Amino acid sequence: MATFEKRTTHDGTTTYRVKVRRKGSPAQTATFAKLADAKKWAQITEGAVLEGRYFHSTEAKQRTVGEMIDRYLVHVLPQKRPNTVRPQQGHLRWWRACLSHVPLTELTPALIIEYRDKLASGDGTRRANSTVNHYLSTFSHALTVASAEWGWLDDSPMRNIKQLRWPRGRVRFLTQEERQRLLTACQESNTGYLYPLVVLALSTGARQMELLPLTWAQVDFGQQALRLLDTKNGMARVLPLTGRALNHSTRDSYTR
Repeated sequence: MATFEKRTTHDGTTTYRVKVRRKGSPAQTATFAKLADAKKWAQITEGAVLEGRYFHSTEAKQRTVGEMIDRYLVHVLPQKRPNTVRPQQGHLRWWRACLSHVPLTELTPALIIEYRDKLASGDGTRRANSTVNHYLSTFSHALTVASAEWGWLDDSPMRNIKQLRWPRGRVRFLTQEERQRLLTACQESNTGYLYPLVVLALSTGARQMELLPLTWAQVDFGQQALRLLDTKNGMARVLPLTGRALNHSTRDSYTR
């Protein structure tokens, strides 16, 4: 049978802890922001226990969200592309700050959705749906690794959580006047590499994180091309070097 316990934190937040007990099976517990969600989970869990389908691994009972994130930060994240490490560190630290002491057995979809919505509202300033989705994707991968590779979870609670609607993209090109004003401002900047960086971006369409790690070994003057190694999809690609970008592609034009 299921029992429910209402809890109120020091900041006034109310949660409902539900425990399902049945003779011959380990007790199952979870925490929810709404009583209705707690009752729904209890009903589903009681049915699963009766059918012998519901169990949590020993690791899941002993591990917390904070432990999972710490291990992921040390052993998994450093293996990713360098330009993704820093933003994903920020995503994971946010989740850890919110859910660090929550046992993995109590990390329910309802709890994740609750904090997803808090993330979206921010501190009075709403975050873009795309930003929230990036936080969700990073956390989801950590949970998938914990489930599939470490055996800390029977399954990821993120599996059935939908991302927020992605905004429609907007295509806009700078006018010739805008381009010239931008380049003039870059030339007047105290940052020496800003002008050639923007010239390359305008001429090749390469992303900022593809251009910042660029070295002279990747500039092929003979073929008039840039060889990008660290790209968004992890695949190397070659971009033509033409026009203003080719004219300024000399060592004297750059500070690197």
